Parts: sequence; structure tokens; C-alpha cells
Amino acid sequence: MSETILGGVRVLDFGRYIAAPLCAAMLADLGAEVIRVERPEGNDDRYLMPVAEDGEGAMFMQMNRNKRSLALDLTRPEFRGILDRLVRTADVVVANLPPKALAKAGLDYDRLRAIRSDIILTTVTAFGSSGAFANNIGFDGSGQALSGAVHLTGVPGHPYRSATSYVDYATGLSAAHGTLAAIIARMRTGKGQHVEASLLGTALAMTNPMLIEEATGARSRIAVGNRSPISGPSDLFATRDGWIFVQVVGNAVFERWASAVGAEDLRGDPRFASDIGRGDHGEALSERMRPWCASRTTEQCLEDLTAARVPVYRVLSPREALEADENGVFLQWTAVPGMPDPVPIVAPVARFSGYPETGFRPPPRLGADTEVILREIGIAPSLSGFASDGLAGDSPAPAGSL
Repeated sequence: MSETILGGVRVLDFGRYIAAPLCAAMLADLGAEVIRVERPEGNDDRYLMPVAEDGEGAMFMQMNRNKRSLALDLTRPEFRGILDRLVRTADVVVANLPPKALAKAGLDYDRLRAIRSDIILTTVTAFGSSGAFANNIGFDGSGQALSGAVHLTGVPGHPYRSATSYVDYATGLSAAHGTLAAIIARMRTGKGQHVEASLLGTALAMTNPMLIEEATGARSRIAVGNRSPISGPSDLFATRDGWIFVQVVGNAVFERWASAVGAEDLRGDPRFASDIGRGDHGEALSERMRPWCASRTTEQCLEDLTAARVPVYRVLSPREALEADENGVFLQWTAVPGMPDPVPIVAPVARFSGYPETGFRPPPRLGADTEVILREIGIAPSLSGFASDGLAGDSPAPAGSL
């Protein structure tokens, strides 16, 4: 058995920002060798949300853990032979480009499988690979805005976007899921394939229940602030010294909540007989809950509601969230080159009892592995560029083990 789940699998990562790089990082977490490919000066996403002395950013540090770095502009015609050699040694190629840009970069599936017939190409687009908007670019906000989610967030007349890029993250998870399925299929059939994920497709999956409600005429949702539209009381509440989030779901929890806050008179009220009724009349429940919370400290609210087995959570700031994970269950404090102190990088989201953890390497410095990677595929860097025997000719045998 391999020491890691994806040991021997080589991934070329042409992704940028979140979704595609996260997909590749998750494969790296499972032991795949992931090579991030970017321009010699570094791609823009390396410097987004800068925190390091050289400008490298917080997002880059999370998305590019456990990877190697190849800094070379493979879109230049004279380096197309290097791209081909890399593809011949790879099992998976990950990219987030619209179809036309993908083809221009030489990364479209037809070209890649002509180089290596069993290659797996995983692409992330904003709007899918077909339709009128296939070649348009987009970011996380595209999915949030076009799926109905922004309309349903905030308050009527003032829509809000989420503070976190949940569409990007979820699309990265979906792309990794699809890539793993393609790897399993290749093990069974010997054939590669093109795996596609899109921001809009992911976002619509998340608003799908509300879309079904709309399509069937059951109800048309509007923004309801911090309340849940499908259960209640489910809302943010101010205490004497902070904020808590209470989430009541299910009849049994509602009964326990009513006892805990002295709202026994609400039992038997037909408005609150079901989760959907409590969601539809959530404002009345929140009004009942607010003075109870306002008269107590956060600690008192947590103690009383937890004792009643009602889900309740303290609302934490980012600083408090760091302090809450004091035992490093979810965050790994990692020494990163260019940073004076370790930084918290999230641990793999899935862990396995049958395999040891793969270890944790910080994100690579720009071009840190360029020479080594080129030598691995038979190309010797030289002062005048790159020297090799027959650059565009046959490459070494594939390194992948599938």
C-alpha cells in the first residue's frame, strides 16, 4: 500500500485564486505531487491579501500548501515543448480558464489527450463550458449574485453578499471530488476524461431548495436578515456583553427552547407547529427571544441554553476564532518563508484512519523548484535559456503511477 492515498500521482496546477488551486491543494493533502505553474514574475493571486514582507498573500498561503513551484511562462511559443513534456509526465491538469482561453494556452482537453491519452483535465469556469456566457470571466460574487443568494441575504431593499467566498470554496471541493472520481475511473478503465466544475453551477446547487419553492409556487423568498427562513427561532441575538447565535430546528428542540426561556405559552400556537411555520413567523419568535438574551451575559445564555440542549454559539471575531482552536485541531501553525512567525493554515478537511497524515509543507517560494522540475523532464537550464536534446520530441516515460 502506498504511504499516501495519492502517492505517485502528478498534478499540474494552472489554477488561480481559490477554486482551482484549492482543488489541487486537496489532492496534495492526499499525497499527490502538485506543481504550481505561474509566470516568472508571479501571478496576481500570489499577492492578494498581502501579509509577507515580499507581498505574498494570505489566500496564496492557504491555497498552495504542499505544492512545488515552477515559474515559467508556458504560453510563450518557444516553451510549448516544455509544456508538452510536463503533460506527458502528469496524471492530472487543473486549470480555471474559459474554453477559448484554455485552448489559447494549449490546455484544452483535445490537445492534452493527444499528448497523453489517459490525461485527466479538471477545469473550473464561471459559467460552464457551453452557452452564451461560457467565455465570460467571473469570480465568487458571480455565483452569489446570479443564483439568488445575494437577493436572499441582508434585509428587503438592501441585499448583501457573503463575507466569505463560499462559492469559490465549494467549487474547489466539487472539483476535487470530481477529480478523485476520474482517478478511480482511470484505475478501472485506463481512460482519462475532462472533469468540469463551475461557480454558477455550484451556487445554484446551494440555492436549489429555494429555486424549487419558487418553481412550484410554494413560496417566493425574500431576505430576512439573520433569521433562518425554514426554522425558528434561528437568529443572532445581542446579550449584555456580546452576541450569540441560536438555532432551533425540530419540534423537540423547540419544546426545550420554550421551557428554557419561559415561552411555554407558545406551545399549541398553530404558527409554530412546524419548522416551516416557525420559519415563516420567525420574527415573532426572535422578538420573544431578544429581551431574554439582552438581560443576560453571553456566558449565562450559553450555560442556560446548553443545559437545555438548545444549539447556541458565541459569535467570535477572527481573533477569538484563532484563540478557540488553541489545541490546533483545525489549524496548523506553519513556518512560512518570509514570515517572522508561524501562520495558521487550515488542516486537511478530511482525515483517514487507514493512512498517516501526509505532513505539511508551506506554500513554495516563486520558482523554488523550477530547475529541479525541468531537469526531471530532461531539460537543463542554461544561461541562454533552456537546453535539451529535441525539446519538442519524445519525453521521458510518464511519472504517474495510475
